[in-house]
Amino acid sequence: MTATRPDTQVRAALLAMQRDEATSQQTYLRLANVIRDAHNAAVLREIAAEEERHYAELKALTGREVAPRRAKIALFTFLARLFGLTFVLKLMERGEEGAQVAYATQSSRVPQLEAIMADEHDHEEELLNMLDEEALRYAGSVVLGLNDALVELTGALAGYSLAFQNTHTIALTGLITGISASLSMSASEFLSVRAEGGERSPGRSALYTGIAYVITVALLVLPYLVLSHYLVCLGMTLLVAVGIIALFNYYLSVVQGFAYRRRFAEMAVISLGVAALSFGIGYVVRMVFGVGE
Repeated sequence: MTATRPDTQVRAALLAMQRDEATSQQTYLRLANVIRDAHNAAVLREIAAEEERHYAELKALTGREVAPRRAKIALFTFLARLFGLTFVLKLMERGEEGAQVAYATQSSRVPQLEAIMADEHDHEEELLNMLDEEALRYAGSVVLGLNDALVELTGALAGYSLAFQNTHTIALTGLITGISASLSMSASEFLSVRAEGGERSPGRSALYTGIAYVITVALLVLPYLVLSHYLVCLGMTLLVAVGIIALFNYYLSVVQGFAYRRRFAEMAVISLGVAALSFGIGYVVRMVFGVGE
């Protein structure tokens, strides 16, 4: 079938689509080289081949070569190494949905886009079927460790800050509290998962919970190890807590598809509310018992 030559406005839109296809093709190939699962890698290479075919079909319409977005390819590859394949594929899935809209908008003017649009829908289904990553299966354990550490240690550090008013004492006490709590939480998660008798491994669940807890503890205590004034340290700790909440809730909103703003606001209010209450308790303890004086 002879390709229909688009007008200037449509051609500009097609060139953007063509660049997206080139970028997606290179990204899928890079990701196929990153992951270890042979089946998933084969699927990614197959999709990359289809994206290359789409690129050729669009090139026949535009009559031009376009380069992929190298920065985007590098970013997705980095994110896959940092946050896992599931996170990146979910981001790319959103891109596939956007591509379907773009193709639908122009398909009435360029009938050849109908076949490409159907392929884009198949890509979305294939990507969803691939999502079986260990980190995602144990996301609940990570959430448990992170949430508990944020609420408990943010509150504890706020109370210690006003009670002791000495950054080294606060840091030492916070580390002891946090590490002890991480061991307790890991043990509880181990027993809980073993009692459930599901597919999750009790040992891995406990490990993910403990690691999430300890990392959160280290980040929250860090300001007290590098700064000198306890109130400045507390302020930095609260900012770190909000940053962790924002980052992790964005991650979960991508891989699990829940509403980001509501979960972020809920978690931030709880953590900061506990910190404010603990700060008041620290004040009372200092006044009544003279702690730190």
